[in-house]
Amino acid sequence: MSDRPSRSPSRRQVLLGGAALGASAGFGGLGPLVRLAQAGGNSVAADRYFIFCYFSGGWDLQLSLDPRDPSVFTQEAVSATRIQPGYELLDDEGHITAPFHTPSGIYVGPYIGDLAAHDSKLAIVRGMSMETLTHEAGRRRFITGKPPAGLQARGSAGATWLASTVGSTDPIPNLALRLESYNVDQPEWATAMSVDTVTDLLRALSPSEIDLSELAERQVDDFLRGSADCATAQRSAMWRAAEESRRSSQEVLASGLSGAFDFFGDDEEMEAIRARYGITSLDSAAARAATAVRAVTQGISRVVSFRVGSGLDTHYQNWATDQGPSQERGFNLVARMVEDLESRPFGNTGDSWLDHTTIVGFSEFGRTALINARGGRDHSLSSGCFLLGAGIRGGQVIGASSDVGLEPGNTNLETGLPDPDGEVIKPEHILRTLLTDIGVSDDVADLRVEPIHALRG
Repeated sequence: MSDRPSRSPSRRQVLLGGAALGASAGFGGLGPLVRLAQAGGNSVAADRYFIFCYFSGGWDLQLSLDPRDPSVFTQEAVSATRIQPGYELLDDEGHITAPFHTPSGIYVGPYIGDLAAHDSKLAIVRGMSMETLTHEAGRRRFITGKPPAGLQARGSAGATWLASTVGSTDPIPNLALRLESYNVDQPEWATAMSVDTVTDLLRALSPSEIDLSELAERQVDDFLRGSADCATAQRSAMWRAAEESRRSSQEVLASGLSGAFDFFGDDEEMEAIRARYGITSLDSAAARAATAVRAVTQGISRVVSFRVGSGLDTHYQNWATDQGPSQERGFNLVARMVEDLESRPFGNTGDSWLDHTTIVGFSEFGRTALINARGGRDHSLSSGCFLLGAGIRGGQVIGASSDVGLEPGNTNLETGLPDPDGEVIKPEHILRTLLTDIGVSDDVADLRVEPIHALRG
């Protein structure tokens, strides 16, 4: 199905996580972002989708998004620059090991992969400060846009804020695949349905294997309905929420959504998807990438977050063999998603699905500018991210890391250029930019920063 899906109010406020996976479920009223969007008649928010791609382990940006010229940053200059690209140490026979310029003029590292072919749509943010060296804290910092309290996340995930703005009529407004999510004081229907694998998702969307007779099923339904209608249950918000979740889940299960993700089905469409993404297992990153695109284009989800890459925690000699290829596999999957979305017409608008879907790629932090004594790189406070698609001005680099030690730099949020009087970009700037782009002018998520206006298309 390539046309823009219709949106049925009967699917509103479904939270499958509680019914199918044992998570807590409940239904609140419209959150502040939903009220704000509806009050303004926000046409941008009405047709906007989001996919967050997480590269797990901490990426070395000198190999991809933030390289250095090896003819300038030489081994002899290390004492002055405190930067050691180390491209000559890479152990990947047959692969290029030097940075290059894309057709749009963006200087990228050798493991940017097929994403380089989409450089005109790509915006790279450099010199971002993560303010942590801990995997959990860095991941949660980007997910929520707020520094954790120790390792404990603070506030709702950016995906939850976005879902609570745009996803009130979708079966699964917010889907998270092998990635945590958070909801604090947002409508319960905006809570992410979290699954570890596509196999788990299929199980959650499929009817129970318990085979009851029609009479037994009717008796069970009557009993549960009667229990929910009793005076005690009616006085309990939790009981009412559970009953609404049960009914909504039944409706979704009856609609056969699992078929959208049955990638090993024998029809031509599924065969084409397997070929595009290289899916050999439902538990793979390739299957998660395909699921993200299917979820938005089939009218199932408005926001999807998933783990696209892993194996990046390379403190030892595995840096030379694993870091680059692991990144490249993730970038290649993002490229497949871009091509998939771009090939699908968005109804009769003349747009493609990519014109209405914003893709964000991130990791918990970057890697040190210097190679350590073990032949790898350690954790760095400095990182970056990339964005492309709807609302993003492509073909550009926002900000910069320093040429001494790859430290976070100051950036003018209006121009995107390095500026000593500008601000140090942090994850909250990215989330504030996404919310602003769909018409949320107030800082309702309490991010306490301004958007990066230069990012917006």
